[in-house]
Amino acid sequence: MSVFTRLVEELGRLLEPVLAESATAAAIVLFTVLVRLALHPLNRAAFRGATPMAGLLPVLLQLPVFFLMYRAFSSSGELLDHRLFAAPLGARWSDALGAGGFLGAQGLVFLGLFAAIAAVAAWSAVRGRRAAAEAPVPVPVAAANVSAEQQAALRKLGGVLPLLSFGTLITAAVVPLAAGLYLVTTTAWSVAERAWLQHRKRSSL
Repeated sequence: MSVFTRLVEELGRLLEPVLAESATAAAIVLFTVLVRLALHPLNRAAFRGATPMAGLLPVLLQLPVFFLMYRAFSSSGELLDHRLFAAPLGARWSDALGAGGFLGAQGLVFLGLFAAIAAVAAWSAVRGRRAAAEAPVPVPVAAANVSAEQQAALRKLGGVLPLLSFGTLITAAVVPLAAGLYLVTTTAWSVAERAWLQHRKRSSL
């Protein structure tokens, strides 16, 4: 965990002349982007259906990163002194509510984070429903004498599944602010990356 802490601190120092006390928060976002860039080849392979494990590996590899982020801002350490505007990076939403209420200085930072996560989740849901509506019924399903009503139900299920991304809001409300920044960044990257890969696939047809 010390290597992770040192890396975030160094990135924060590089950004400090421009972003002042919010430099460490920006370093977390930058660190997340670097992780997702490193995982992009695996995600691209998963999108193309190269191997079954290709889709699972990026998720598994992100779990240790999230765990390190959570631990670094949950226990005592140098990073706990850093802030995003008025809110400490180690604070949770319950701490913000206790420090000034729903619309207090810290509460507003969390509301901004929740709004960003909700916007990304809504974008993901809209794209997911559109893709589910446009996708043809898979050949094995069509060949199994599935009724039109059942096919419509499968399409509806495909449209509902993206709504699960709103569950990130619940997670962000109970983890430290730093972990919430990681969540919103990695979720936004996932949606944008999939949109880009789908665009490239359509362009190549």
